Amino acid sequence: MSKPNDGIPPHVLHIYPDREAAELIAHYGRKLRHTIVTDDDLVMQAMPKGLTLKQASHFPPLEGVPTPGRLQKLARAMTPFDLVLTHGWGAMDAAMAHTLFKDAMQLPPLIHHEFSLGEAEAKRPSKRRTWYRRIALGKSSGLVVPSEKLEEAALVDWQQPLGRVKRIAPGVDTKLFAKQPKPDGFRVIKRSGEFWLGTHVDQADAQDLSMLVRAFSTLGVDWHLIVLGEGAGRVEAEQTIDALELNDRVHWVGTTAQPGKVMGLLDIFAVAADAGHFPEAGVQAMAAGVPLVVPDEGELAHTVAQANHPWLFQKGDETALGEKLGGLARDKTERRTVGEANRAHAVSSLDRDKTVATYRRLYGSAMRIEL
Repeated sequence: MSKPNDGIPPHVLHIYPDREAAELIAHYGRKLRHTIVTDDDLVMQAMPKGLTLKQASHFPPLEGVPTPGRLQKLARAMTPFDLVLTHGWGAMDAAMAHTLFKDAMQLPPLIHHEFSLGEAEAKRPSKRRTWYRRIALGKSSGLVVPSEKLEEAALVDWQQPLGRVKRIAPGVDTKLFAKQPKPDGFRVIKRSGEFWLGTHVDQADAQDLSMLVRAFSTLGVDWHLIVLGEGAGRVEAEQTIDALELNDRVHWVGTTAQPGKVMGLLDIFAVAADAGHFPEAGVQAMAAGVPLVVPDEGELAHTVAQANHPWLFQKGDETALGEKLGGLARDKTERRTVGEANRAHAVSSLDRDKTVATYRRLYGSAMRIEL
């Protein structure tokens, strides 16, 4: 392992980073060198240009039976680095190799990041994965989770020490959502006299999306439902839309690379069910000054401003969801008041600059340098 104080920037190994991690790398400039282990071309495309960065070649396979010989090869591949950052279940064998061989091979510190368990594991935790995580994370310098649900899993199910678990929300670029977007600047034009209820389909399963559609149907004809993202439930929801004759008031806009052009056009943002991972779309809506109608259990309930709490509804209660939507739809002043509170809360607590600063301290502490 090279010494961080020898005048050469520390060398960081990233194993299976996501695009959020790729965006964070840009903030470190030339203070770090980076080697990326990934088979996702989109992640490499998202990596910033002009930095000391390369994709790893001939890195030991991260899939297969975790035999001592294979894990030893993974451990040996970590030795040239000053810090190892692993991401998700796919990188867990690397964490296991680090725990088993850290002392014998004098391996660099390792920090693991777990951003989502996936829908199947969230509903029914895997005993095998639970036990494997308990052992594999045994000598990590930190375990980063974005949400309260994952923090609970890390502390209770994976039995990680309190000091090792770091809850860090990914954060959003709140400055991006500060300006009011143009009504005709998005792929769907917002006409005068229209009101928009927005949602994100990645945060709802099929039944919940249909539930939101039924609740939306109780609003006046001047309200339109804007469905962002790509996710399950469209077929079932479209059957509900057809049955309720709402086709002209529901707009499927898909994934957008420029959420700043649409979030500020929403009058309300709502989800019928919480997905259990960091609710980025909901926080973007908050940053744009939009009130939220969301379940009283889950990440968004713990994320919104205090002024938004009266507009939470009991999980699974479709009647309550409709009542909350109707109440906000009728009260323009309350929408503005709650939206402004959400905006202020997002800027003070969920801004990406603060997230980057938190990561700087965490990574710098692990390497015992000021980053």
